[in-house]
Amino acid sequence: MKPKIIWKPLPGSQCLALTAPCNHILYEGTRGPGKTDCQLMRFRRHVGQGYGQFWRGIILDKRYKSLDDLISKSKRWFPQFGDGARFLSSTSSLKWVWPSGEELLFRVMEREDDYWNYHGMEFPFIGWNELTKYPTLACYDSMLSTNRSSFIPEEHTPKDKDGVYKTPDRKPLPPIPLVVFSTTNPHGVGHNAVKRRFINPGPAGKIIRKETDVFNPQTKRQETIIKTQVRVFGSYRENRYLPPEYVADLENIKDPNKRAAWLQGSWEITAGGALDDLWRDSIHKTPRFSIPANWRLTRSFDWGSSHPFSVGFWAISNGEEVTLPDGTVRAFPRGSLIRIDEIYGSALVGDERYGHNQGQKKAARKIAREIKEKVEVLQILGWIKGDVDPGPADNQISNVNEDETLSIAALMLQEGVAWTKSDKSKGTRKNGLELFRNALENARTGEGAGLYVMEHCEAFLETVPSIPRDEDDPDDVDTDSEDHVYDETRYMILDNKPVFAGSLKIAFAT
Repeated sequence: MKPKIIWKPLPGSQCLALTAPCNHILYEGTRGPGKTDCQLMRFRRHVGQGYGQFWRGIILDKRYKSLDDLISKSKRWFPQFGDGARFLSSTSSLKWVWPSGEELLFRVMEREDDYWNYHGMEFPFIGWNELTKYPTLACYDSMLSTNRSSFIPEEHTPKDKDGVYKTPDRKPLPPIPLVVFSTTNPHGVGHNAVKRRFINPGPAGKIIRKETDVFNPQTKRQETIIKTQVRVFGSYRENRYLPPEYVADLENIKDPNKRAAWLQGSWEITAGGALDDLWRDSIHKTPRFSIPANWRLTRSFDWGSSHPFSVGFWAISNGEEVTLPDGTVRAFPRGSLIRIDEIYGSALVGDERYGHNQGQKKAARKIAREIKEKVEVLQILGWIKGDVDPGPADNQISNVNEDETLSIAALMLQEGVAWTKSDKSKGTRKNGLELFRNALENARTGEGAGLYVMEHCEAFLETVPSIPRDEDDPDDVDTDSEDHVYDETRYMILDNKPVFAGSLKIAFAT
């Protein structure tokens, strides 16, 4: 008698995602290929194999309501296996438990600090539902410390009373696989963060390997450990259970970017961010050039310690022509801001500088000295010819902490670096975004003062054009995102607001 088949992966992406031998798996693509079912079954495939309480999983989302579909589908499938699985539905539980000890939890992780709810736990399986809901991958990275298992095959594989392993071949079980399985479509506030981590490194199906030399506590030796990641592209076209009416709804989406994301699985879209509909590399990015001696030079600053700090160096055009390295002559409209250099205090996490929002925890005096050194280098190399005027900084640097006698501003002033106050009056967050957008639009039309960025200013180019809107307040950016370069740029724009306001009806508090 043939065993009853409860669930079978569809040919194509479901089979690949279910069996991919990687530590990090992103199941991405269009709507409708069956990503949710596959995520549940990726965990379920190791239930009843003998791992017992060592096989423990968690699937995370930003909202409990968003877990409803996952829970509903798990209730559809798991009881059919007839292995005694029970669902505990209280808010404090919300998990599946098996008589053999395995557990699958459904939980919420809204922000990085929520990690402390899971600190010290073991989850060999971690699932993320719709990863692009998160503006950065800080939550993802924080939870990696829980992606572990204390299972030792020789010690913990079940044995009978005679000490013989209870496996079919009477051998220890394989080591427990450590897997982070995420599902997502393109689009959403985390579109660019996910694209940077998982899409850009290689095409769908290509396994990306990362080698790290570590001390192995189990063998007591220094060893090279390989972690792998892969993205699997899935399409609604693979799912024979989908009704054509569902596809019709996708075809009729009015927003062209959302339609391309959900119908085609395209990552080459404008993701609905605060600025990416206006930003164009071909317009706003400029080659490096020497700043004329009679242009004003200034700087802006956003303080950060556990989060990155950001310093922007700016030239303000007087309208005269400049010569670019290729001999092209170009004129930037009078009053235009050109970002000529920067210092970004972002920690290097692994080999990633951006997307994790972690700072270098540098002292104020050291940052001030770096600013002076940067100016000296720019002068020596001939990129600038004059001094750099003090510009606007985050006003919190003037606050005195309980454990200190001097403010950050005072400490930096002792090193010869002064700042002016930024405009943080009521309404300036939203007005600042409007002025920022107007500066980008002016550059596109060539009418009025615009905003331009030299092509070596990597921190700006990596974090600002893709900055997401606040989901709850679309007139502002998401403050949980990596917004430090954006903020100090906004201070500079507000410091020069008359030239960017133009015909905009913006009311500034006085």
